[in-house]
Amino acid sequence: MDYKALAHQTAQEILGYNQDKSGWKVVKISKKITVSKKASKKFPGNLYRVEGIIPESTSKLSDFLYKPENRVTWDKSLKVYNMVHKIDSDTFICHTITQSFAMGSISPREFIDLVYFKRCEGNMDIIGSNSVDFPAYPPSSNYIRGYNHACGYICSPLQENPAHSKLVMFIQTEMRGKLSPSIIEATMPSNLVSFILNAKDGIKTHKTPSGCGRHHNGHSSFLRKK
Repeated sequence: MDYKALAHQTAQEILGYNQDKSGWKVVKISKKITVSKKASKKFPGNLYRVEGIIPESTSKLSDFLYKPENRVTWDKSLKVYNMVHKIDSDTFICHTITQSFAMGSISPREFIDLVYFKRCEGNMDIIGSNSVDFPAYPPSSNYIRGYNHACGYICSPLQENPAHSKLVMFIQTEMRGKLSPSIIEATMPSNLVSFILNAKDGIKTHKTPSGCGRHHNGHSSFLRKK
């Protein structure tokens, strides 16, 4: 597989979602974070758009969001987030295992994702992610293997305050397994708001001396299967 070509294609798709202003339905507004959705063209589910303001410069925010050594310090939705193959300085393959959520009704999912970082004009950053087949990590019987269709973040300086950033996140995750679509639709907006809040809290901790060096790599072996 030409991973680099797929990475570029995913970044273009994320940029296209960001420029698409039609058909979005707002499904949740909480703590100045807005979650919208529209039908995905990739699978029989939704494409979610999440928007919020983060009190951090764009370059630092991007590093914080996509580098594995940073991500595991704040993202409470994950048990494991490990780089398993580095393609170049901006592109890698990551193995992820999520926590269970929706009060345990959705069991942990496993993902193998191609992650790509691109800096654009105007100090705008695109972080794209798309699930891939990676022979070194075949699906296992321990977890249900989910699939992330083109997902990602767009980070850009806030016009009225360039020291802060506007973060727009796009998610279209195929959970797979025996899940009712209604469970996913009922829980996804709140989970996406929590993700942004966890990122904001993580950045605050990262800025304080006590938060420096608090890196924790998740390694889990015995998780509940659905």
